[in-house]
Amino acid sequence: MNQSMQYREDGTFTIIQFTDVHWHDGQELDRQTEAVMRTVLDHESPDLVVFTGDLIHPTDKADPILMMKQAVQEVARRGIPWAYICGNHDTEAHITRSELVEAVASEPYSVTRRGPEQLTGEGNYIIEVRNSEGRIANALYFLDSGNVSGLSSVDGYDWIRRDQINWYAEQSRLLAISQGGVTVPSLVFFHIPLPEYAEMWLEGECYGNKLEKVCCPKVNSGMFTAMLEQGGVMGTFCGHDHLNDYWGDWHGIRLCYGRATGLNTYRREGFHHGARVIRLHESRPGFESWLRLGNGEIIMQQEPNPR
Repeated sequence: MNQSMQYREDGTFTIIQFTDVHWHDGQELDRQTEAVMRTVLDHESPDLVVFTGDLIHPTDKADPILMMKQAVQEVARRGIPWAYICGNHDTEAHITRSELVEAVASEPYSVTRRGPEQLTGEGNYIIEVRNSEGRIANALYFLDSGNVSGLSSVDGYDWIRRDQINWYAEQSRLLAISQGGVTVPSLVFFHIPLPEYAEMWLEGECYGNKLEKVCCPKVNSGMFTAMLEQGGVMGTFCGHDHLNDYWGDWHGIRLCYGRATGLNTYRREGFHHGARVIRLHESRPGFESWLRLGNGEIIMQQEPNPR
């Protein structure tokens, strides 16, 4: 059974996307990251926090589970529900994906699930958001986008696999059936951007920053096509590339980067860390989104790509 959450009485549901926290050792840079999260949470008061991968970056000496607990404590101590999906760095030392996701799922206020055991990856699951009448108004899909390619003939990063895509399509179909044949408006969260993020930047109209290469898989597994065919997906949200925060509408789906949260990784002067905020409204379709930075600044309208 899918996890279920509820719209507020004012008809809104607000999500904060923290991405690439890269919690390391609990020392100064991690404390600065924690301050970024604290500022964002103070300003936005979300209903759900989503960590879209690379929550931790384990080293040879660190305890990954302790690192995870430290990384989420600013959210958990406020009693805010939070969800997690794996990145490519989270399980580089001393822990497997299944062990980490299992630990995350058992944490206070975590709404993370391991998902079907037969699927590739760990943490493929759905959260339903219900309206004031108790009906499913939205579905939030969480997918493990993997680490590195498992094929010797293909280098670079992994991709959402065919069995995950088939599972997503079937779940979307079943949700529509449960709602009398009406497709459920959905958001999809994963860590590594789809190849369409790069295509959109080159050929579409984008808003925000692209300050590094789009580090997507070198093969296209068809996740975007499946979302188009199923219908209902309003937007996708990824991380992975710490200096990209752009978004655009690509064939009717809004592809969005988050804003990198963690300071314990590569950075660029003047590019402040923060989060993406997503707001759903029970009374109207679509969603709003903006950036909230660690200095308190809000960016409601990102600049168009000057190409």
